[in-house]
Amino acid sequence: MEQKIDNYIEEVIKINEIPGVALAVIKDGKIIYEKYFGKASLEENKAVDKNTAFKVFSTTKLITNVGIFQLIEKGKLSLEDPVSKYLDNLPNEWQGIKVKNLLSHSSGLPNIIMFPDIPITLPFDQKITILSQKPMEFVTGNEYNYNQTNYLFLTKIIEKITGQTFEDYILQNQFPSIKSGAYFSSNFGETVPNSAPRYNYSTETKKYIKNTSNFGLDAHSANGLNITLQNFILWNQNLDNDFYIKKETKYAMWEPFPFANKTDRFAYGWEIVPVNKILSYGFTGGNETAFRKFPDNKLTIIFLSNGHKYSGLYVQSQVINHVAAIIDKALTDDYYLAGEKINQDFLKLEITKAKQNYLDVKKSRPDWDFEYRLNVIGYTLMDYGRLKDGIEVLELNAIENPKSANAFDSLADGHFRNNQLEISKENYKKSLELKPDNSNAKEMLEKIEKALTKKS
Repeated sequence: MEQKIDNYIEEVIKINEIPGVALAVIKDGKIIYEKYFGKASLEENKAVDKNTAFKVFSTTKLITNVGIFQLIEKGKLSLEDPVSKYLDNLPNEWQGIKVKNLLSHSSGLPNIIMFPDIPITLPFDQKITILSQKPMEFVTGNEYNYNQTNYLFLTKIIEKITGQTFEDYILQNQFPSIKSGAYFSSNFGETVPNSAPRYNYSTETKKYIKNTSNFGLDAHSANGLNITLQNFILWNQNLDNDFYIKKETKYAMWEPFPFANKTDRFAYGWEIVPVNKILSYGFTGGNETAFRKFPDNKLTIIFLSNGHKYSGLYVQSQVINHVAAIIDKALTDDYYLAGEKINQDFLKLEITKAKQNYLDVKKSRPDWDFEYRLNVIGYTLMDYGRLKDGIEVLELNAIENPKSANAFDSLADGHFRNNQLEISKENYKKSLELKPDNSNAKEMLEKIEKALTKKS
């Protein structure tokens, strides 16, 4: 088993050109796998090891969720509490938003990171003043839409109730015995000893560069945790042993939220992922980290990395699903594994062979839907210097999904990038036929007409 995981992770690292990785598998309360691969620092040629603190990005939200449920368990907070109980000067439209809506991303609040007129340096009250003038995204409770405003509000609620900073509250209540290797910073350009930088791949230089984004102090609850694998393993052990919250509280945290649209599925801050019809709970961050628990199988998998070349392919989730299948055959999900192989084939094989492999899979399982995956692969290839191969994948997607407006919209975009304006025009028209309210297709058709007129 150990060698099988080693071989798999090494292949993932090679295909996706990942600088550094740390992986842990905890089964029946015991660490059965803990290994470190690659480089924590490319500039210093420093290897990943047990002291390497990784930025976990949005996987931080799991720690915030537990902090909220600790307050709930102590009777200091309720899921049904209106946000306005703790935050002042909220507009009337926000009065019906409750704590449960923040955790489940069902608030409908405008997403603060989408507005350049709300800089991170503004005081909280001023941020709210500007944000309150933005339109709601949907009726509260209706649907799921991932939103950073929710966690900004959870930060302020924690601070209002406890009288502590968010950072002090979390560290004291979830990492009390840890002296180093667990801290908060959403400033990715900050240099901290033993911390792995976040690397972004440059398609221009074909090299990794350090990400220096700074999301500010208010983002700590959403994306600010930096932690070593060993400290994350300890955190998981404490969660399993009901050290933070009682077992019944923990399972309440994993209950599906009752969205009004009755189609979305998400718990109270935790993603619910069925793997071969067995439910797992966790979250991912930055397309680089993932934490997932399979309670019925007494299995937890933690994957940490500091960058990968192809950011849109959800490598972190694929690793969790694949390693789970290696550990426990009951968690072998053929659909997920086939999807991962399709990704890998298009990245590493000649395009004709990769397409044939895909068609072979579809022939054996015509019921499997890979529309979204093919779309992402097509864009990935185009974005990383394989324009014609990317267009071929998008053409395949349109053939496979002839009633999909999005498939034709993407194909039109590919041809537009390749300066094939007439073909692009025809595909945008097809997309518009399938979806008459496709505003992007309308805008692009106008743009193409102007370009063609100039040419003539």
